[in-house]
Amino acid sequence: MVNKERRQKIIMKQKKPQEVVGDDGNKKEMENGEEEEEEEEEEEEEEEEEEEEEEEEEEEEEQEEEQEEKEEEEEERQIMEESKSR
Repeated sequence: MVNKERRQKIIMKQKKPQEVVGDDGNKKEMENGEEEEEEEEEEEEEEEEEEEEEEEEEEEEEQEEEQEEKEEEEEERQIMEESKSR
């Protein structure tokens, strides 16, 4: 929520036209907000993708740990059954 508000403020600041001297030396008006806005959106998308990947990795690790625990419990149960039958 805070990120959205901050992003909107940044975008509003960037949309103000600025006078910029071009390569040819002439002054021209440029909407610098558009390019920066696109870059920000791309960065945000990349961050979101990274977060999703991290979450998926964590879930996979948790599943692996749970599977290992189940296998250990099964082994212990088998050992107990074998010792009872003897």
